[in-house]
Amino acid sequence: MLTLIDTHAHIYDPQFTADFEAIRQREDEAGVRQVWMPNCARETTDAMLALADRFPDHYLPMMGLHPCYVNETFEAELAEAERWLNHRRSEGRAFIAVGEIGLDFYWDMTHVDRQFEAFRTQLQWASERRLPVSIHSRSGNGRNAFAEAADLIEKLALPNLTGIFHCFVGTLTEAERAIGLGFKLGIGGVATFKNGGLDAVIPHVGLEHLVLETDAPYLAPVPFRGKRNEPSFTRLVAQRVADLKQVPLADVAAQTTENALSLLPASVLKN
Repeated sequence: MLTLIDTHAHIYDPQFTADFEAIRQREDEAGVRQVWMPNCARETTDAMLALADRFPDHYLPMMGLHPCYVNETFEAELAEAERWLNHRRSEGRAFIAVGEIGLDFYWDMTHVDRQFEAFRTQLQWASERRLPVSIHSRSGNGRNAFAEAADLIEKLALPNLTGIFHCFVGTLTEAERAIGLGFKLGIGGVATFKNGGLDAVIPHVGLEHLVLETDAPYLAPVPFRGKRNEPSFTRLVAQRVADLKQVPLADVAAQTTENALSLLPASVLKN
């Protein structure tokens, strides 16, 4: 039986409420043994933690402020996120990562300066707490979010900083830069898209640098493109990686699972 980890899914989204038990069954059938849940903002925290507390070995929570939720109130949002990081840690139920954090230039450039400030602060949290980060970097409006995120990471030069460039869709040069910074590449449904571009990247990147994700409910892989994504589709992503690298599916499952687990804090692995 394959063991897969979906390292990025918003499974607490209301879209999953009506058929949640069926979704859970499909995860089991697909071999998805863990689903990592990125937080977005205060408004998503309660639903995420309810799942984490109900299924503590399966749905693993992160804590962070998503760049698309950064606005005039971002300082209050950051204060609440940090409060949760400290509170759960004191209870022995630490978050597995700081995320989803980063830069988004696609939708709205109004709060870009605030995005950078929030990103910088949360990278520092991760470094201090020895937690990995889940980085969102979506380009747009003539600006390359991956490059600017990588520039900031290099400038800060924080110790103990590692994690995942979530939904990686960059070039081979960008992939090599992310790896050089000590990060894994989060590979999702875009790898299955005809014009996704990852067919020119994945064959040239070592499997030890990849982790799998869905970003559910978004970016469903072929043949479900345009429909609701879900964690069981991690297997379709794994198969696409196997096809591109011309290796058995079992090898992709084993290596990407090992890669994901290597990012987890020791406190989580002991539980």
